[in-house]
Amino acid sequence: MDKKIIEQIEKILLTEKEELKKQLESFADKNKHAENDYDAKFPDYGNHEDENAAEVADFEGGLYLEKTLEKSLQKTIEALESIKKGTYGKCIQCGKSIPEKRCLAFPTANKCMDCKKSTL
Repeated sequence: MDKKIIEQIEKILLTEKEELKKQLESFADKNKHAENDYDAKFPDYGNHEDENAAEVADFEGGLYLEKTLEKSLQKTIEALESIKKGTYGKCIQCGKSIPEKRCLAFPTANKCMDCKKSTL
């Protein structure tokens, strides 16, 4: 893959990594014992029964969002690591090159379309 394209993708990934961390930090605390792991904060709306139900509902939503954003963050970090290793743009399953257009559209892609389709 062209070096300029990889540099462009790396910038996109670094920006995405920082944005994901900001989003996570807006409603979750960073886990001191695990890198890139966050714990959703339990909201405190008061002691009324309706407020308690809202706290639980919002916390559950926060947990789901936390896990989704953590997965995205992990995929972004893995893509950045593959750039450092010089393996970016290669399918992790079959080793074939992933087209530049796919990498630009989906910078965390780590499988070619044939392998991606076979795992669905």
